[in-house]
Amino acid sequence: MSSTVIPIARSVEFDAALVRKLDRHGPRYTSYPTADRFDAGFGPGAYRQAVAALRGQPGPHALSLYVHIPFCESLCYYCACNKIITQDHGKAVQYLDYLAREIALQAELVAGLGPVTQLHFGGGTPTFLSDAQMDGLLADLRRRFAFAADDAGEFSIEVDPRTVDAARVHTLRRQGFNRISLGVQDFDPDVQRAVNRIQPHAETIAVLDAARAAGFCSISIDLIYGLPRQSVTSIGATLDQVIAARPDRIAVYNYAHMPHLFKAQRLIDPQDMPHAEAKLAMLGVCIERLTAAGYVYIGMDHFALPDDDLARSQASGQLQRNFQGYSTHAAAHMVALGVSAISALGRCYAQNEKSLNAYYDRLDAGELPLARGTALDDDDLLRRDVIGTLMCDFALDFAALAIPGGIPAAQYFAAELERLRPMEEQGLLCMGSRGIKVRPRGRLLIRNICMAFDRYLYAAVPEGPQRPRYSRTI
Repeated sequence: MSSTVIPIARSVEFDAALVRKLDRHGPRYTSYPTADRFDAGFGPGAYRQAVAALRGQPGPHALSLYVHIPFCESLCYYCACNKIITQDHGKAVQYLDYLAREIALQAELVAGLGPVTQLHFGGGTPTFLSDAQMDGLLADLRRRFAFAADDAGEFSIEVDPRTVDAARVHTLRRQGFNRISLGVQDFDPDVQRAVNRIQPHAETIAVLDAARAAGFCSISIDLIYGLPRQSVTSIGATLDQVIAARPDRIAVYNYAHMPHLFKAQRLIDPQDMPHAEAKLAMLGVCIERLTAAGYVYIGMDHFALPDDDLARSQASGQLQRNFQGYSTHAAAHMVALGVSAISALGRCYAQNEKSLNAYYDRLDAGELPLARGTALDDDDLLRRDVIGTLMCDFALDFAALAIPGGIPAAQYFAAELERLRPMEEQGLLCMGSRGIKVRPRGRLLIRNICMAFDRYLYAAVPEGPQRPRYSRTI
């Protein structure tokens, strides 16, 4: 691939040579510290202490609920999510019984903290549940938590278009969801066969049209570049079809092929994988086509139409990044429900057990089903704020930072700023006495920039070869 620099709108610049040079393994920063730093010694007692400390702070505190439904009827080979493949829908009955127990425990713990302004159902496949099961689950949540009004909250659900029809989409809207995310990945039949996800274009568009007719506030489509048998030509054709459908948001994820971590990916033929230069070309095509079509580059892998809440939130400084990616509600504390789900309240992260049996055993014992977590110290909170601000705003104001002891930012982050010097010389950002501003050519590499502030990445590591624990930054 050539080293051509493609200026794409004013918000982002794709420099293939620079991306090629700086691409490396690194965290996605849906949390800081990242989940691989969580400790099994953090249990229900520590979690309760963190919630009690949050109660001592001025409120109200907006809440975000995440509900994990782990079941899928079929296996998508690329998937790295925590899922259970089964066509036995009876398994959901037992799961919902235990989920109700966790909801009761969590609701009692956070009662009175504040309204639920966000709800997100993820998976797995949330629509594995029947209409009646979804009705019952949502009724339980509304009975236990105080929800914001429909026009004031963001209530979203991930949907596999192969599992729903127009009637089900209208039912989801009636049940209170006002945002919907459709998994597509790629429309090319050859690519779909390679990842075991056959999903006709017409079927997906019918679901999208139904969501519009049902009155969903925002419709999102998820794509992946770098899949087996994918090419610049094939992904270009998919982009044309997606742009023609005009969803409000589009996420274009980099496929991370890590079969040593994710067993399903071992079913992909390595000979079908595109080489690095082809992936880089795909990325360039995605950015060029989407921004030319009027989508705003939000950050990382997210794009949105200018009038979508995501773009508006970024413009108003209200954008947030959490375990679901970019979000429109800043400062919401997350209560996560279900197997493997991760809560983020106050000064802690807490992750549930990853297996159903362990999850059930904890709840049978009458305790929160936590497997691990971490309590954040003042430095963690500061760095979380720095990384989150950079990822959402592409700028950092030193004066806005609550640095322990009132130490000047240039002094506190002396080592970090020194790590950023080469990136400044490469034109990714500019630094001054007042802060940092990420330039258009640095926005694609925002993960690299944020990594400079991650103290855990620079801690001592064991000697010897290490398999990558993170995906590549591009």
